[in-house]
Amino acid sequence: MNTQAMGSAHSPEATPLERFYAVIPAGGVGTRLWPLSRAAAPKFLHDLTNSGSTLLRATYDRLEPLAHERVLMVTGEAHREAVCRQLPEILESNLVLESEPKDSAAAIGLAAAILYQRDPDIIMGSFAADQVISPDALFQDAVRQAIYTAATGKIVTIGIKPTHASTGFGYIRTGEPLDVPGAPSAHAVVEFVEKPSESVANEYLASGQYNWNAGMFVAPVALMLKHLEQNEPELYAGLMTIAAAWDTPEQASVTAAIWPTLKKTAIDYAVAEPAADAGDVAVIPGTFSWDDVGDFAAIGRLNSASEVDAVTVMGEGARVFTESASGIVVSDTKRVIALIGIEDVVIVDTPDALLVTTTAHAQRVKSAVDHLKAKGQTDVL
Repeated sequence: MNTQAMGSAHSPEATPLERFYAVIPAGGVGTRLWPLSRAAAPKFLHDLTNSGSTLLRATYDRLEPLAHERVLMVTGEAHREAVCRQLPEILESNLVLESEPKDSAAAIGLAAAILYQRDPDIIMGSFAADQVISPDALFQDAVRQAIYTAATGKIVTIGIKPTHASTGFGYIRTGEPLDVPGAPSAHAVVEFVEKPSESVANEYLASGQYNWNAGMFVAPVALMLKHLEQNEPELYAGLMTIAAAWDTPEQASVTAAIWPTLKKTAIDYAVAEPAADAGDVAVIPGTFSWDDVGDFAAIGRLNSASEVDAVTVMGEGARVFTESASGIVVSDTKRVIALIGIEDVVIVDTPDALLVTTTAHAQRVKSAVDHLKAKGQTDVL
């Protein structure tokens, strides 16, 4: 195999930006966006903002000016074809396919281990494939600052300046400013805190000391792996064994033997939180707008789709009539949908499943998916 294609080893004089490799983990099925998002077509494969670009394509396009061809894609085997169709630029050697989802510590840890095998000086940045971010220039500035900060020996998270007291996100408590050339916004991280209650979220917002944790990490691969080894030694050992066989004829057999045995845990627990306790984590507060499109209410908020009355309508050729109605309609069919005298409604119409809820209850769609799964009705999942 042509090792040049994988991103050749850097010279010792390489700048932090030249050592940067972007990793895009694209897992999860987005159960809160069912029935639009399915196991075979998760939310990152959809254009949820009517921008003409899927979330995955937009993520790649945001990172390309910084990483160029140095992009590693981690996704499920089932999504290989769709991902390659949307990102024809991704090199075959930079496609990491999971036989089954194992949560973020295994996905991001494997990416770190593979990159470490190729060049131990790489600085990796992990950016989920299903987030909506704008404008790109502010995001790229934050990532640049994160890369310079990571080069000083830190795991860097890009925090999001909170716009409201959200109870749906974890928070990062920001400490002292750090003196990092090229990163004027860099601060130490005191701790990561779990999703708070509303009263606590209001306190966080008022203090000005907290950022939302968007799950974006930039770090030297060696430092990521060091903390993974300290906190999850078995997971670390399994990932390093797979990485040692990567790019060799044994890659498939070793991966098939070890991947199913790996522990499922989040990168926050396995690396970020313990590293913060050890004083190894920094934060760059991001000033760009950010949304993780967690439910249909978010899609309604984000969309510049056609407004009929006070209803956001999405879907090619959607046929919607409204009178004194508000909410969001996502239609994947040619069926006429008429809404009369109904407020804050969410309707998602697909050929084999129909969802009707309200924006207030949009987060609870996951329970319908869990119920269908329990009943064995997986044909619509």
